[in-house]
Amino acid sequence: MQNPASNSLPPFGTVYLVGAGPGDPGLFTLKGKTLLETADCVIYDALVSPPVLAMINPTAEKIYAGKRKGQHSLLQEDTTKLIIQKAHQYDRIVRLKGGDPFIFGRGGEELEDLVKLGIPVEIVPGITSGIAAPAYAGIPLTHRNYSSSVTFVTGHESAEKYRPAINWSAIAQSAETLVIYMGIHNLPQILPQLITAGLSPETPIALIRWGTHPDQSQLIGRLNTILDQIEATKFTAPAIVVIGTIVNFPTDTLPSPIVNNI
Repeated sequence: MQNPASNSLPPFGTVYLVGAGPGDPGLFTLKGKTLLETADCVIYDALVSPPVLAMINPTAEKIYAGKRKGQHSLLQEDTTKLIIQKAHQYDRIVRLKGGDPFIFGRGGEELEDLVKLGIPVEIVPGITSGIAAPAYAGIPLTHRNYSSSVTFVTGHESAEKYRPAINWSAIAQSAETLVIYMGIHNLPQILPQLITAGLSPETPIALIRWGTHPDQSQLIGRLNTILDQIEATKFTAPAIVVIGTIVNFPTDTLPSPIVNNI
């Protein structure tokens, strides 16, 4: 429903930054589902699964603003301008982002720009893939006998960042388990830095592709073997990387199914 021209109404509709979760529609929040069913406009990203998109109000305007490596539908600044434009036009605008909007999803950047203009914003968290994908693969990120600490880090950084690049030497020693988002393409640069910083070349590593989707698959190896395994199997993004002894957790004692298509 469009805002009627009335001085008694606020100049903007409300923008909802909604996390769509990792892909399995059963993991999408009830609040997110309600918002999709009642939205006037939905601006969605590339990694939102089709079953979640199917929940969108059929009368809503649907706009794809996805970003994949080498395939940017809209630049980030253009996406923010689009959200602002639709906030002038509609009462309820859903900005639908894969995973959680505040975990490597640029939700914080969009929130900052919207708040500066006085646009009402509400945040609806989602389950992030860095937690969901390992869980569906049977890898607990913490376990009293394996890992008591976890570090989440992005493997893909914007060239325009105001701060220095990630200090992988520090990251290597930061926790017993490392979870890397968007790191597949940069693993040839990341892994040598982790090994130089002290991680054993024999450290277990898991790559989990399309976590929680029906075609989820995973590749298990060691820091000194995984690059050859990626080449041999043609393993591609999007995938979550898990590094640490927790990768060797004995999944044979867990309930089925533990998905492993590779």
